[in-house]
Amino acid sequence: MLSLSLATLAAAAGSAPLHYQDLGLSPNVFTIGSFALRWYSLAYLAGILLAYWHTSKAVKAPGAPLAQRHVDDLFFYCTLGVILGGRLGYATFYTGGDTGIPSLWAHPGELVKLWHGGMSFHGGLIGVTLAIAWVCWRGKLSFLRVTDYIAVAVPFGMLFGRLANFVNGELWGRVAGPDVPWAMVFPGAGDLPRHPSQLYEALLEGLLLAVILIPLFWKTRARWRPGLLAGLFTAGIGLGRFVVEFFREPDEQLQEFARQTGLSMGQWLTIPLIAIGLFFVIRALIRPELNSGSRTPQ
Repeated sequence: MLSLSLATLAAAAGSAPLHYQDLGLSPNVFTIGSFALRWYSLAYLAGILLAYWHTSKAVKAPGAPLAQRHVDDLFFYCTLGVILGGRLGYATFYTGGDTGIPSLWAHPGELVKLWHGGMSFHGGLIGVTLAIAWVCWRGKLSFLRVTDYIAVAVPFGMLFGRLANFVNGELWGRVAGPDVPWAMVFPGAGDLPRHPSQLYEALLEGLLLAVILIPLFWKTRARWRPGLLAGLFTAGIGLGRFVVEFFREPDEQLQEFARQTGLSMGQWLTIPLIAIGLFFVIRALIRPELNSGSRTPQ
């Protein structure tokens, strides 16, 4: 369905304006009675399963810093990290204060109501990082090397998640000018065509990062330089998000913050990511690479 919609989007270039409803998309894969399977849930599941599959394949290569039992633990704790970190990050960065939304910290019962929406990418990233650190500490594993293996698999989830945002018709972009033929009118976003910023994020944070990181892992000796792949992922996803934020509509409660500071909350939060990522890339490149005969944990 999504490929057909993208073809429709491409064919619409030159005609104005394209309406989201014309794509015939639905947030639900199917509905049986009161049960509805949503594309967003399926995207999360597909991203987790593909990441698990790729990491399980990667640890079979010589010199892997972790074994399959560690992969099993990682994906259990990382899934918890995404959910808990994403929700707590949303409560911290996007509610309370001048946002106009009551702080979720003041209403702890609301934190568990995931079906009401509200997840923070940056909070989810922190949650995953803490989950990796916990598994590495418990298993006496190299944090940087394990993170390299995980980082290569994360773009799968980013790609599917942002495509699901597009299918849901949410997180649309800013109003676009007449020189953007693929702009479209989203439901609930007024009558003016907007950037489909969800697709920009899917391409930059998902597809592009996967195209860069996966060949580097399998076709070069990048994985023998601890922190290189994780640094490239961190800097890449931060830079991709920073760029997309110029086209993405800021959250309603933070539009005044963006006007006052010149950058959106998402952009301010990505600046440290870019700096941290570049630090680890430079660190990995100036240090000698590991011996390829390193022993794999059992």
